[in-house]
Amino acid sequence: MQVKRILPLAAALLLALGLAHHSFPAQNVASPTLHGDAAHPAQTQGWVDTKLYFGLGPADAPEKGVSEQAWRDFLDKEVTSRFPAGLSVMDVYGQWQGKNQKTPERIRSKMLVIDYPATAENDRRIEAIRSAWKQRTGDQSVLRVTQYADVSF
Repeated sequence: MQVKRILPLAAALLLALGLAHHSFPAQNVASPTLHGDAAHPAQTQGWVDTKLYFGLGPADAPEKGVSEQAWRDFLDKEVTSRFPAGLSVMDVYGQWQGKNQKTPERIRSKMLVIDYPATAENDRRIEAIRSAWKQRTGDQSVLRVTQYADVSF
């Protein structure tokens, strides 16, 4: 009895799948990579992925510290001007135990991710961004994590 019920159901399913397959028009397949843009190459060599972590202020007191508008102003003036081809920013939560602190503090933070060719000039740009933040906020540090990366746009 079970086989009699399963066979018509399987046939109906196969028919539906066949009709669904033929009811969609053929679509052009897009290239997975971008071509003809020197700033965003299809393949790279000698690129790095850098993450910078910026403390904005106490996690439990969002009214204290750096405002969202002040962050965007910094991003426009100090970061985008140095790396206009593209970047990513994420809101993150972190902890930091500074010099002479007994316990870590909880911090609202931004993580900035930039992929770029590994050159001395780009390294100076990254260090200038870190210095500018420390000067603006009085922070002791801007954490930098840089790794070699295969990048494709």
